[in-house]
Amino acid sequence: MVDEATRKSLSGIPLLKTKAGPRDKELWVQRLKEEFQALIKYVETNKQQDNDWFRLESNKEGTRWFGKCWYIQDLLKYEFDVEFDIPVTYPTTAPEIALPELDGKTAKMYRGGKICLTDHFKPLWARNVPKFGIAHAMALGLGPWLAVEIPDLIQKGVVVYKEK
Repeated sequence: MVDEATRKSLSGIPLLKTKAGPRDKELWVQRLKEEFQALIKYVETNKQQDNDWFRLESNKEGTRWFGKCWYIQDLLKYEFDVEFDIPVTYPTTAPEIALPELDGKTAKMYRGGKICLTDHFKPLWARNVPKFGIAHAMALGLGPWLAVEIPDLIQKGVVVYKEK
């Protein structure tokens, strides 16, 4: 199930209330406010715990999200572009998070660099609609994926450190 560190991380992310997607006009604006509040709280909590690992921003409509995520190993920061679109059936359907530059570099990824979240994350998301949002997708989807996949890709030499 969920380990103690994940449980603690999740407890700092507010649950969302509005069940609305991009097609729901006024309700979508309310949902976006909740999404931003949850993301801000999650990032603040991560910074307080010295666990800052991503930056996100969205287009004006809140339907396309993009930014950076990073993983630190052996004091080296491996940084990746992250992007996803909000599905029209959101929040019933979770966003498909992509790291385009890793496309084809691991079996736990779909075409276009979309990370595999099917086995562990999607059932959890389905049980928590509409309470889960983008911050939860980062905490329970991308975060654990990075923690498992990136060290393996580094060890295999598939991902190499780039000087800034």
